[in-house]
Amino acid sequence: MDYQIYTAPGNREINEDCAAAAVNGSAACFVLCDGLGGHGRGEVASKTAADRFLAAFAENPTLSAEQLSAAFEAAQSELLAKQEALHALNEMKTTAVVLMTDGQSALWGHVGDSRLYLFYKNKVVLRTLDHSVPQMLVLAGEIREKQIRQHPDRNRLMRVLGSEWGERKYEIAEPVSLSACQAFLLCSDGFWEYITERRMCRYLKKSKTAAEWLQLMTDEVNRNGAGSDMDNNTAVAVRF
Repeated sequence: MDYQIYTAPGNREINEDCAAAAVNGSAACFVLCDGLGGHGRGEVASKTAADRFLAAFAENPTLSAEQLSAAFEAAQSELLAKQEALHALNEMKTTAVVLMTDGQSALWGHVGDSRLYLFYKNKVVLRTLDHSVPQMLVLAGEIREKQIRQHPDRNRLMRVLGSEWGERKYEIAEPVSLSACQAFLLCSDGFWEYITERRMCRYLKKSKTAAEWLQLMTDEVNRNGAGSDMDNNTAVAVRF
């Protein structure tokens, strides 16, 4: 396994994305959060959540849906407590996508529109579904998948960490054997907006390391985003 992390502010003054990783022997945890709130509150929200996920992994690196679910609940509780302490209700929210592995299997969870892609034999075999208005329209058959990237309501999210929950809003996947996992990509919407899945696969096939793969993708993201109001853009590439 090797991995690489990339983050950039785009054309924004503050980078409210946060990505991090922790490795413990054959076990590893990768996390990416895209903060919402403005005025720097999103930056606090994303780092608070990311730190909580890594702390949960450090406390117990066991690969289980229950463990990952507990980490999401802890991140949610910590965000709500910090909102109250800073008098910032409704101003500190974040997406989150988390990938964990024990060296034999992989498990992930997500909330919001930060994505996880799973690749095998240089093809996308799975991606998380956004908790957004455009994704809902796709599922309802009203727009096509490729229209999400340019949809006017693309930034309207249905689920995030930091909003009061009546029921859990995050999703936890079933564990997958690493024998069926060539690579993973975790990325914020500011990243996947400017690169297609086809190009992700093309660059994966051309590269030999996570760093090389991520460099090829970030070059494309920056080319395609040049001259636009680029959002913060962040990605974590993991190869096996």
